[in-house]
Amino acid sequence: MLKPKYFLYARKSTEDDDHQIMSIEAQLFELREYARRENVEILAEFTEAKSAKKPGREMFASMITEIEKMDGVGILAWHPDRLARNSVDGGKIIYLVDTQKIVSLRFPTFWFEPTPQGLFMLQVAFGQSKYYSDNLVENINRGIRQKLRRGEWLTKAPFGYINNQKTRTIEPHPTLSKVIVRAFEEFATGKHTLKSLAEFLAELGLETKNRTPLAKASISRMLTNQAYLGLVKHKGEYHEGRFEPILSATLFEAVQEILRRKAKPRKSKQRHDFPFTGLMTCGECGSAITAQFSRGKCGGIYRYYRCTKKKGVCSQKYIQEKDLAAQIKTRLQSVAICDEWTDKMLKQVDDWEKENNHSSQKFVQNLKNKMTETQEKLDKLVSAYIDGDIPKENYLPKKEELLKQKVSLANDLEDFGQTGKNWLQPLRAWILDTKKA
Repeated sequence: MLKPKYFLYARKSTEDDDHQIMSIEAQLFELREYARRENVEILAEFTEAKSAKKPGREMFASMITEIEKMDGVGILAWHPDRLARNSVDGGKIIYLVDTQKIVSLRFPTFWFEPTPQGLFMLQVAFGQSKYYSDNLVENINRGIRQKLRRGEWLTKAPFGYINNQKTRTIEPHPTLSKVIVRAFEEFATGKHTLKSLAEFLAELGLETKNRTPLAKASISRMLTNQAYLGLVKHKGEYHEGRFEPILSATLFEAVQEILRRKAKPRKSKQRHDFPFTGLMTCGECGSAITAQFSRGKCGGIYRYYRCTKKKGVCSQKYIQEKDLAAQIKTRLQSVAICDEWTDKMLKQVDDWEKENNHSSQKFVQNLKNKMTETQEKLDKLVSAYIDGDIPKENYLPKKEELLKQKVSLANDLEDFGQTGKNWLQPLRAWILDTKKA
């Protein structure tokens, strides 16, 4: 009987976590040395860097095609798990051995001969390889599920955050997180497009490696990234994160509303709000005051007020809205209130303060009750999904909605704790200032 010729096959998956598995170059060196020592003739070499967990390896398929064209060839590989880690490819090898298309399998680390005992051992080796892959995947998935339960971030931190190796999660970047907040605040004004916001951020130093503004797609991803609310997304499902949110739910939702509005066709010409029109006349000629706007290079809108000059020649020029607002504020601050009214107003502030203390407790308790109810709804939703009572396409959006609702309630509670009755303090100060005026 003629001595068979062999196809050499070497594989190293880029997904392999086992650093003990040799590189393709190391396998080729060892296999060539083995072939030289054992006087094995090699017809061709096939190498690829791809996982064998699923069928579909191009070079493996090419080798099988060549084997099926021939009779009585062999395969030389480092170990059976280099050939197959799934039942389909393992079954192909065993079938080709059964039909004597493959008459020899040589492995420096594994014994095989084409006998019933040899085939049984080969099946065991393929089975062990598949079990290793399946078990590895399950261990990885179990670890991911545990991290999600702990609220950990799974990958590289998104823009605006940095990875913290000690806490195994992410935290806001000292400066870049402020850029994110500024971007959302600017877009929430409604004066920006995605392009103009990219240009605005470029002026702040946020640009590509080529020193150009970010693409509109990058800006869109930034403005819709719910990681800034403290949520973790994995395989389409959102989970509550154990890291500090960069944005409030109110600001995030305001931006989403503008994005939704901009995504729809514009139905009518945009109307501009000029709050001071109709309140005053020109101090020089008595004509009415009108308003207009202009758009800056970055898309910003600037509002101006001017005299209509309908009553004749007038020397007054235009004034920006912010400067006019400052003048009105100064004029109002100069208004004095008599002592009798001041005392009555201060007494009313005291009454409001007492009422506010009582209502604040109710408000806080109401927020806490809503948070508890939302958490209970989340727990019931997850239980129903695990039990198979609701389909995934209904579960995912409902869970996202409840998580965003929970984040919003937490923000409301935190904001109220920081502000509380602060609105009464500036009112009291204003009343006292007018008394002194």
